Amino acid sequence: MALADSTERYGTVARFFHWSMALLVLWQFLSASAHFFFEDTAIEAFFWPTHKPLGVILLMLMVLRLIWYLINRANRPQSVSLLAKLGHITMYLLITVIPIVALLRQYGSGRTFELFGVTIFPGFESEKIQWMLDLGSDFHGELGWVLLLLIIGHIFMTYVHQKSSTKQNVLSRMWK
Repeated sequence: MALADSTERYGTVARFFHWSMALLVLWQFLSASAHFFFEDTAIEAFFWPTHKPLGVILLMLMVLRLIWYLINRANRPQSVSLLAKLGHITMYLLITVIPIVALLRQYGSGRTFELFGVTIFPGFESEKIQWMLDLGSDFHGELGWVLLLLIIGHIFMTYVHQKSSTKQNVLSRMWK
C-alpha cells in the first residue's frame, strides 16, 4: 500500500485524512443533534463536551489535508466532473470555515477556550466583540447543515457512479 496518491487511487495518507475526517464530521453532527434534541440529558452530556475540541482537531486535519493535497496534486485520481470537483472544494471550504467562525464566536464572547487542558486563548473581562458573536451565531450552525446536505449528496453520488452505465468505481479509489 502506497503512502502517496497515484492517478488510479488515493494513498494511505489521503485515505486516513478522508475517513478520519468523515468519522469526526459524523461525531460533530451527532454531538450537535444531541445538544439540540436532547438538551440536559445524559446523551447531551456524553456528546456535547467533545464538540469544540473535535471541531479544532477537524480544522487541523483539514489544514494537513490541504498540505498533503498540494504535495500530491499531480499524482491524484482525476475528478469525474467539474461538478464533483466543485462539490469537494465546497465541502473542504465548509470544513475549514465552520470551525473558524465558531472560534471567532468563542473569542468574541470573552470566554476562555481550552483544548485538552491547554489554554488556546484566555477570556477577557471587557465588552464582548459583537461582530464575532454575530458571525458565529449566524453562520456556524447553518453552514453545518449545508455541509450535511453536501455530504449526503457526496455519498449519494458515489452510489450513482457505482450503478451508472459507465460503472465508475469511485469508492474503490478511496476505500482500497
